[in-house]
Amino acid sequence: MARRIESLFVSGPAGRLEALLEEPEDRDPDQAALVCHPHPLHGGTMHNKVVYRLARGLRRAGHVVLRFNFRGVNLSGGVHDHGVGEVEDARASLAELRSRYPELPFTLAGFSFGSRVCLQLAGQTSGARRVIAAGFPAHFSDAPAFKADSIPRVFLHSRNDRICPPEPLEVFFESLSGEKQLHWLDGEDHFFRGALDALEETVRQLGSIQ
Repeated sequence: MARRIESLFVSGPAGRLEALLEEPEDRDPDQAALVCHPHPLHGGTMHNKVVYRLARGLRRAGHVVLRFNFRGVNLSGGVHDHGVGEVEDARASLAELRSRYPELPFTLAGFSFGSRVCLQLAGQTSGARRVIAAGFPAHFSDAPAFKADSIPRVFLHSRNDRICPPEPLEVFFESLSGEKQLHWLDGEDHFFRGALDALEETVRQLGSIQ
């Protein structure tokens, strides 16, 4: 069976969005996932190593995965909009994914800035199976706006994250109601150095739950 890998452009609200669609290596997809990258102003792209591992873990669990570059990144049109327009970029990308696989349940996943975007979108979108938030920056004062209580939320975090410290995440996590999980990984930094294999495997296991 030929694996589908497609480079494409999504029609976004500020211009076209560069994207990559990948199906599982060994089967037809039975779920779908959108994966969002870290902060564009700090070098974040859809090819970030954590984003790649999130996507690969989900593909190994049977998801077709769409990654994309936010506005102003690489070949994507527009300029950075401080998280406001980026939610709309994610919404447009999710609409593209769902139009191609309308029958499949979907997951929203993101790393750092991308996890904020996913949690915000989840609060505005019906039907998401889960949100996977890696390296969520809970130390920002607006973190409570990203609770999305009605959707199962899974947080993955490095114990040694100095950019997004663990302590505020623990407080934020305890404040959440509804279905939630928190997985601590022994990464050496915010980018899960030394724990990328564990991150991918954790995502694979989470994504395998129907």
